[in-house]
Amino acid sequence: MPIYLYVAQTKRGRKLKGELEAADERIALSQLKRRNLTVIKIKTKPKDIFENVAFMQPKVKSKDIVIFTRQFSTMIDAGLPLVQGLTILAEQTENKTFRAILKEITKDVEGGSTLAEAMKKHPKVFDALFVNLVAAGEVGGILDTIMRRLADYIEKSEALKKRIKGAMTYPAVVVAIAILVIAVILIFVIPVFEEMFSDFGAALPGPTQMVVNMSRFMKSNIHWVILAVAALIFLFKKYRNSKGGRKTTDTIALKLPVFGDLLKKTAIARFSRTLGTMIQSGVPILDSLEIVAKTSGNVILEEIIFEVRASIAEGQTIADPLSETDIFPGMVIQMISVGEATGALDTMLNKIADFYDDEVDSAVDALTSMLEPMLMLFLGGAIGGLVIAMYLPIFQMAAAMG
Repeated sequence: MPIYLYVAQTKRGRKLKGELEAADERIALSQLKRRNLTVIKIKTKPKDIFENVAFMQPKVKSKDIVIFTRQFSTMIDAGLPLVQGLTILAEQTENKTFRAILKEITKDVEGGSTLAEAMKKHPKVFDALFVNLVAAGEVGGILDTIMRRLADYIEKSEALKKRIKGAMTYPAVVVAIAILVIAVILIFVIPVFEEMFSDFGAALPGPTQMVVNMSRFMKSNIHWVILAVAALIFLFKKYRNSKGGRKTTDTIALKLPVFGDLLKKTAIARFSRTLGTMIQSGVPILDSLEIVAKTSGNVILEEIIFEVRASIAEGQTIADPLSETDIFPGMVIQMISVGEATGALDTMLNKIADFYDDEVDSAVDALTSMLEPMLMLFLGGAIGGLVIAMYLPIFQMAAAMG
């Protein structure tokens, strides 16, 4: 069906712009009139020539999902029917990809599907956690509350991801710039010095000769160096995506100094937040643990959570199998144990998540403080070493002349 762009006016005189899908212009006008809007302008939306090219379409971001979830919660709380709420949100959404998905969900709900079933068809946007919580909300009649919890959960999870990315981005950018500067010096600057030194006729000092040899190698084999780096990255990604490779790299990552501690704290915060949200929303504990395991982001933690799930299925507690691992500290295990004993496990898990969010902040600050002098030392040593090596012959010549 064609899509129509419209400009309309409310009874209070406020102008609205939007778009809607209808069989023809007459039906589109009728839909707008039913919403008590006076149409000022309406026209068919021109077709996007790239609409069928997947990689050319905008991606659905977490921000889009959070806004949708909060607004949908408000609409449900106000008593608006699901289909009407979805239709309004689809029209107001600026992201084309998300708008198309919401329209498909609206059609499925109109056709008799539950909201969870309709969302399950779009796993790249609505993951297993989102779908299961929505299903629990529909069954329990608390969909508005579930949507609010989901919005809070996504916002806190994204804030945690941003902090980790921020900690990793700074050193990566500095090292990348240092490598680029060193490559430029070796390929373009050193050859100028080499030509000048050749007129001296004397043997070059060892460090200078080494730098000159490196420059010659880089200049002659730069294409092979780039191909080798690209091949190493490709092979690492392929190894990382294999089952054994993922387990090996995740194990190494958790044992790294400073970084490993940060990853453990992040994993605990994510585990606690996700499991606490699901239990609080009425999702069965075994289903919750299965989803938490699959969304943990670390194979080692995933295996631990599945072990916990198996022990619970046999009648044990969550705390017992966690105490046998070296990822969860004693304080976390004790708090979970108290939560299980008092029947307030969801509340205790959310408190653990809040505590470890703060711990991640502290770990990021400590990591940044430690990396800054190390990066400065690396930059000074690498670039300064090159400069000194190139000026050694000049110093020697000046000393001889003196």
